[in-house]
Parts: sequence; structure tokens; C-alpha cells
Amino acid sequence: MKKLRMNVFIVSVILFFCVNTFGQKLKLDVKEHILDNGIKLLMLEKHDVPIVSLRIVYKVGSVNEHPGITGASHLFEHMMFKGTEIFGTKDYDSEKPLLAIEEELVSGIAIEKSKGNETDNEKLKQLQEELEEVWKKQKDLIVKDEMWSIYLKNGATGLNASTGNDATYYYCNLPANRLELWAFMESDRMKNLVLREFYSERDVVMEERRLRTENSPFGLLIEQLNAATYTAHPYGWPVIGWMSDIENMKKANVAKYFEQYYSPNNAVIVVVGDINPDEVVSLIEKHFGDIQRQPPPPEVTTVEPEQRGERRVYVEYDANPVLSIAYHKPAVGHPDQYVFDVISAILSNGRTSRLYKSLIEEKRIAVMAHAYGGASKYADTFIFFSSPRHPHTAEEVEEAIYEELENLKTTPVTGHELQKIKNQLEAGFIRSLESASGLASEISSYEAISGWRYINTLVEKTVAVTPEDIMRVAKKYFTKTNRTVATLVNNEKKGNGAAHENKEN
Repeated sequence: MKKLRMNVFIVSVILFFCVNTFGQKLKLDVKEHILDNGIKLLMLEKHDVPIVSLRIVYKVGSVNEHPGITGASHLFEHMMFKGTEIFGTKDYDSEKPLLAIEEELVSGIAIEKSKGNETDNEKLKQLQEELEEVWKKQKDLIVKDEMWSIYLKNGATGLNASTGNDATYYYCNLPANRLELWAFMESDRMKNLVLREFYSERDVVMEERRLRTENSPFGLLIEQLNAATYTAHPYGWPVIGWMSDIENMKKANVAKYFEQYYSPNNAVIVVVGDINPDEVVSLIEKHFGDIQRQPPPPEVTTVEPEQRGERRVYVEYDANPVLSIAYHKPAVGHPDQYVFDVISAILSNGRTSRLYKSLIEEKRIAVMAHAYGGASKYADTFIFFSSPRHPHTAEEVEEAIYEELENLKTTPVTGHELQKIKNQLEAGFIRSLESASGLASEISSYEAISGWRYINTLVEKTVAVTPEDIMRVAKKYFTKTNRTVATLVNNEKKGNGAAHENKEN
């Protein structure tokens, strides 16, 4: 059995990689088909096990929102699991008028509250009681998590969803003979979604924000770092949204947003596994082909202006200090992104990385040090995070990070270290493509921000990065005027930290 598994692995590597003078060049044989309504279908055969890994990608994330509805994409991620006119309800004909009454009452309550001192408290109380009664009737008609339950009963694994800056993803792995069930359910969700339990789910998202951001020192720091780093681009607001926007969000406010972005011409379906592509095309055409396309959603045209000076933010919280530093960098299509991938690995890929060896092992001034500069659809940032080891300070850690960056600028990375890093990146990427689920995730992720073919050049162009490229990129981007520094400081030690005000890095 062990020998058989090894043979399967070797065959999969041979299928996906061929060696040439530039290293290993990826060759994913993805089949494409675009429906008349604009849905793009991406398929990849992988017949080692009888499963299919499925992804639906909507090219909408927090970057597409605007002030007043920040967090809408994340909220809709939740709402897509609430069902349709046939899933999630015992009797939609009885539920539908209740949903209309609910919206009228929510609107009436909002109007009454907006009157301030002139609010009619008796009327407000009556409206709230009527709304509670409507919710009670709705609850009696709802079949909780019915779509989720059906998937699990049919062998689904990895059932989930996620929202990012650039896209929203829905995940599912199923036995290959359940593909049509998935197509039927997902097409119904795309064309007949019912926003039931909207306001209770809005409350769930508010609680999620409290847990992950407002009551999380790290989450709060990241939010403030991004808000200070971006002065114009929508990457500056949080994916989960600002609390006041979530709290005041109503169905009517976001109906147009949903119609624009959750349309077939803004969606990608990825199918990887034990499939026949011709049969998959017929199946997708059958179930998704009648969904009406919408006008193209508006493009994000705002460009973050060049930063012309260091910015600093201090976040007070009763917790151990944390340092974060962000440097602006280009979007996914820029050739320097491959260099940033290598720099990130050099600095923080495992226990042999430079930050770990220097800050944690040798100087013993930090308990955590990490650098990340992954690809995004629009220009984003290369970020450092570190926590000082008591009694050392965030300022000491900051100084040590700048020393490592100076080394990248002035001293070429040795051939041995660079080759080791390239081997790690290449091996890690190959491992991510061993399973159908991994392949589906990589294809969908890159399709959302650049196009899936980016994968076929990633290894080759990463292997081509030179020591001179690393020095050039470090000198160009890791500058004082291009950085934003955010420090989490204990309430009792607030105000500490102007040590680097005049430092020219």
C-alpha cells in the first residue's frame, strides 16, 4: 500500500511538472468554458480518488464596498448559507409576506429612533414588539442549516466559505457521484437566495467583530495599521467592516450591491477531481445557464497615492506589546512580487529564517517575528509582526528588523541560502497541489486576483530571482518614507516609542 501511494505521488508530479533549464515549470492542464451568462468554468481532471473539489468564487470583497456598507461582503458570505425558496424553509409562501413585514417594521423603528428627543417611545415599543412577533413566526417556518445538513449527509467535507479583500469563496468536497446535487443546490442559491435571518445574522457578525477585533489586541492592531497605511484605497477598511456600518446595515441598503456583485458574470466555478470535462460542462449549463447576467459591476479605480513620510500609530491595550510595520508594494502582476515571495521566505520561513535566528535565538529580544508579502489584486503591503521578549521593548525589536533589512540592501544573499529558500518554496507549492482540494483552492485564489495561469509561471519566475533582485527591491521599497509603524502598548506604558523618529532606514 505504501508503494502504491508513492507511485501515485510520483505520477502526479510528472503530470504537473516538467524539468527544463529554468527549473521546474508548472503545467496545469485546466479546461475553460464560459457560459452565455458570463459564468467562467475551470476544470482539472485528477482521477486518483473518486472525489470532486468544488469552489465558487465571487469576485467581490471588502475592496468593492464603500463607507456605509463596509462588511457587506462578509455578511453576505454568512447569508448565502441561509437557504433559498426551497431550502431552509417549511413553507416559503407563508414566509415571504413575513419577510416584507419585517423590513417595514425595521424601517419604521429606524425612522422613529432617528427623531432623537422627539421619538415616540410608545410607538417605538409597539413596533419592536410587532417585530419580535414576526421573528417568532419566521422561526417556526425556518429549517435551520438545511443546505449544510444535506451536504454533510451526502459525504461533503471541507464545507466552508471565506471573505477577503478581493473575493469571496465557497468550498465543498464531495464524492464524484454527488456533483449534480451540488450543481442543483448551488445554482438555486445563486438565483433564488432568500435573505432570511438577516438581522439576527447581522448580530452574529457584530459579535464576531467584538471577538476578533475589538477584544483582540492583535486584531485591533492590524485594523489600525491598515487604516493608517491606506489613506485612499479601500484596503484600508477591515474585511469584517466597521462596527457602525454593520450595526446600521439593512437589506434595502445592500440589495443593489448583492445584485451587482453576486451575479453569474462575476462568478467563477472551479471543479477539480474525478470528472469528465464534457459532462461537467453539460451539467453546469443545465443548472446555471438560465441565471440572468447583470451589468458589469463598477471597477475599483482609486489608487493609493505615494506615501511621503513615515507614519506611526500607537494602540493602547492591556496586553503584551506587539510591533507591526507595513511597507507599500505593487500588485500581483508586477515582477517584483516574485522577489517579495523570496524575501518573505528568507526572513521568516521556519527556524532557519533570518528573523527567527537573529531576534529569537541569538539576540533573544523577541518571542515571535514574522514577515509576509503575499500577492493581492491591487497594490498592497509587505508586513512585519513581532512581539518583544520581556524586558525588551518594541523599539529594540524594531531596530533589529531594520538591521536585517539593511543586510538585504547591502549584502548579497549567498547562493546556498537562496537555493535553499527556492527549494523550500518550490516544494511547498508542489505539496499544496497534491490534493484535489489544494489544486481547487490555488486555482480559485489566483483566478480571483490575476487569472489561474499565474500558477503556471510562479515556480519558474520564483526560481529566476537573483541576489541582485533582492538587493534592488529591498532598497526600493524598505525605506522610511514608505513605511507605517503600529505598536500595541500597555495602557500603563502609553506614549513610549519615539525612538526612531529621525532614523533614516
